[in-house]
Amino acid sequence: MDWRRKGKFAGVVALLAGASVFGLDAAPSVAWAQGTRADAAARCAAVAEAVRPGLAFSRAELAAAGPARAGGGQVELPEHCVVRGVIDRRVGAGGRTFGIGFELRLPTAWNGRFLFQGGGGLDGQAMPAIGTIPNSAGAPALARGFAVVTTDSGHEGPIVDASFGLDQQARVDYAYNALDKVTAEAKRLVAAYYGAAADYSYFVGCSNGGRQALVASQRLPLEYDGIVAGNPAMGFSRLALGEVWNMRVLASIAPRDESGRPIYARAFSDGDLQLVRKTVVERCDALDGLADGMINDWRACRFDPRELACAGGKTDQCLAPAQADVLHNLMEGPKTRAGAHIYGPFTYDTGIASSAWRGMRLGTSQTGEPNSADSSLGLGQFRYLQLTPPEPQWDPLAPYDVDAMLDRVRYQGGIGDGDSPFLSTFVLKGKMIVYNGLSDQGMSTPHIARWYEAMLAASGPGAQGAVRLFAVPGMLHCGGGEATDRFEMLDAITAWVERGEAPDRIVAHGSALPGVTRPLCPHPQVARYTGGDPASAASFQCRE
Repeated sequence: MDWRRKGKFAGVVALLAGASVFGLDAAPSVAWAQGTRADAAARCAAVAEAVRPGLAFSRAELAAAGPARAGGGQVELPEHCVVRGVIDRRVGAGGRTFGIGFELRLPTAWNGRFLFQGGGGLDGQAMPAIGTIPNSAGAPALARGFAVVTTDSGHEGPIVDASFGLDQQARVDYAYNALDKVTAEAKRLVAAYYGAAADYSYFVGCSNGGRQALVASQRLPLEYDGIVAGNPAMGFSRLALGEVWNMRVLASIAPRDESGRPIYARAFSDGDLQLVRKTVVERCDALDGLADGMINDWRACRFDPRELACAGGKTDQCLAPAQADVLHNLMEGPKTRAGAHIYGPFTYDTGIASSAWRGMRLGTSQTGEPNSADSSLGLGQFRYLQLTPPEPQWDPLAPYDVDAMLDRVRYQGGIGDGDSPFLSTFVLKGKMIVYNGLSDQGMSTPHIARWYEAMLAASGPGAQGAVRLFAVPGMLHCGGGEATDRFEMLDAITAWVERGEAPDRIVAHGSALPGVTRPLCPHPQVARYTGGDPASAASFQCRE
């Protein structure tokens, strides 16, 4: 049905088209929300008429309230309009079709807020825009009344496929341009659909979504009132160089198959890693005043795996000297010839004995065909995306100079890394929470802390009151581990933005530690036990 011919909806189409093409302010009108479901369905369908050069829609239809699958479970979603579209579709390198895909969901009962839901991995898919909130035990943002958008970041494919990096524009889109384009288009559609612009705009993401969140603060400093960047892959190019460097370091001690290929999974046994975990906990757990299996005072933790080197033959109670050296190097990360960290160091924490750490660094393959995350996602995106020019056949075990390689990744890093410390515009009105798990198998908390301290120094006196960093003891990448890994960062950022309630501590819990709560403290403070119930967050204070 052509709703442009129905007088009741003619204004809707004109408003949508006008707002999208010309950026006109929309006149407030909520009469449509008070009508029938048929009215809402018609208004939603009218969104697809808001075409303009470079914008195409593939879906605009009303979804009824009800259960939906998300994150391996079910959530209840309200009635909402689902819009899918593509910006700037084109044919790129190798004849491949590209375009910036997005999904926007508009709840009938809107709370006046807009949220950009960050992606994951290398994107390639516009995930369902339900407003999944990392580490939250609560309802997704859509169910809370937020209008939500997602993007595929300018290409289609599995989240581990970096082949889009052969195309120059696709690299730019993934780095930052898709965030810019989708933010602008989604805001136009929100304003037109509801008859008013959003009162507040938020960006929330973890991992690559955390990188995107930081990029939003750095490249779109006027667009978002509140940002949550979880476990951010902020120095992505340097992180990637660290991943392939890890492969070469591990290959020096890994046993070889009959073809001479290293079997990474056998470089360390599970018993070796459990020994390291046990020693770290014994050394550092009680530094915060309580031996509870969680290392809060991570900066005071002094441990070197070379302390565990066997004096004689290898036993279950020590590491072979070569193993101890390699583990030390892995946790330090690569360095320049001058001794500066490229990416790292990593914190010694309980997660070093987890399947996640093994999966990241070692994998489980008992052959010379590796399956670690470093050797798959890490190596693939290094070859196709981080190296300029791309080199799909680059061999991580061949000799190379780390400083020279750092120079090769700086081109993509310059547009895609979310590590600029200069936020002087953003901190004038925006608020941001950054957090990272101390057992994150891929992201370095000290690296993120160095950025945070540089940002405070570079961004002026308002930075301290606008951006806070939280470390989560025991937490793996974006959740899991021996940790209180459930906390409500969306609630914290909205309270900070809208009511001025700065997050001096955020109470967390987790399924791995039933009945236990802990405060997450803003850097450089850590949670210290002050007496009382050891299971209660109330028994801890945030102190430097």
